[in-house]
Amino acid sequence: MTSDNPALRSAAAHAKQLGETNGWSPSLVRCAMDGLTAVLEGRPPGRPVKLTEVRARIPRHASSHRVAEVLTDLELLEGDSALAIRSWIDDRTGELPVGFAGDVRAWLLVLLDGDSRAKPRSRTCLYVYFGCVRPLLENWAATRGHLREITVTDVTAVLSPLRGWQRRNAIAALRSLFRFAKKRGLIFANPTTRLKAEDIPRNLLPMTDAEVLAVERIAATPAQRLIVALAAVHAARAAAIRRLTLDDLDLPNRRITIAGHAQRLGELSHQTLLAWLAQRRVTWPKTPNRHVLINAKTALGTGPVSAEYLKRHLLHQGVYLERIRGDRVLHEALTVGADPLHLALVFNLSHTAASRYATIAQNLLDDQTGVRRDAVGRESGRS
Repeated sequence: MTSDNPALRSAAAHAKQLGETNGWSPSLVRCAMDGLTAVLEGRPPGRPVKLTEVRARIPRHASSHRVAEVLTDLELLEGDSALAIRSWIDDRTGELPVGFAGDVRAWLLVLLDGDSRAKPRSRTCLYVYFGCVRPLLENWAATRGHLREITVTDVTAVLSPLRGWQRRNAIAALRSLFRFAKKRGLIFANPTTRLKAEDIPRNLLPMTDAEVLAVERIAATPAQRLIVALAAVHAARAAAIRRLTLDDLDLPNRRITIAGHAQRLGELSHQTLLAWLAQRRVTWPKTPNRHVLINAKTALGTGPVSAEYLKRHLLHQGVYLERIRGDRVLHEALTVGADPLHLALVFNLSHTAASRYATIAQNLLDDQTGVRRDAVGRESGRS
């Protein structure tokens, strides 16, 4: 798209990226661009757009949801307070199976507004809770028509594949939903009464193959790949990634300085940096911002992207940077030996953190040695 408005150019480029990542049809991408043009053309760069304005101004053939999605990623969407969240509740619950829609809508409104026994919950809580229960409700809808028909067995079945925080959040959301339904007389018995959220083990374990594949699938854009690479190769924290500047890069000599700690630039990081910087130059050729990661909003100034930027691009998609970062440190400890001094020097860790990783790695190595010793003993017994 050719336009003198940098925000519109950025939005058009991001709409194309989202389309490629999420499988939007070419016509859907064009409609989203038409909607973006309607709300951004002639608008001062960096000035946010209200959600009500999106709905009022875009052409009838454009999807307000897709336009809002693009603007949200670029931090250019300004929600219209209660109106926006209530509209979101209506839209999302309207997509649920008929037998569940009304009850779930009433539950979300009570979470939003509170009642005589409960304080209002944050919008983030609503987004997380609904995101947890929606796939479960759609699963139940194949054989059940109402919340009152859900049994303990049904709840156990849908929770069985879930692990870690995904399972913990799903349990919290289901308990909230069915407590509400029981209080309002919508169900006869609460199938989550004896359901307890297990504590998440604090001992770090290496990422599974399934986790690695999930990260590879989700990290589809150049920016996402760069963020993941910095965490996976250099064990960079989210704050350090946000604050990384062009002055911290020495691409010809393959060096990078992260949080004041200079280190060799790995091949994966080098390739993802080149890909992102190429897109950055095309999208914002005249930006004064020296930070490596920028978006349509920060490209107009000199500050780093917000913490919400990383959350929106990865955490809200199920990618946990701290999990990736921890896996990198643990892999180093397992490969070269559980030496806390080595870990502290390579990753700029505190003595306490380096010792913790070294202890975990040593325990894992001891467990592997024990398993091999038992296997050798069994083989010797057979001979």
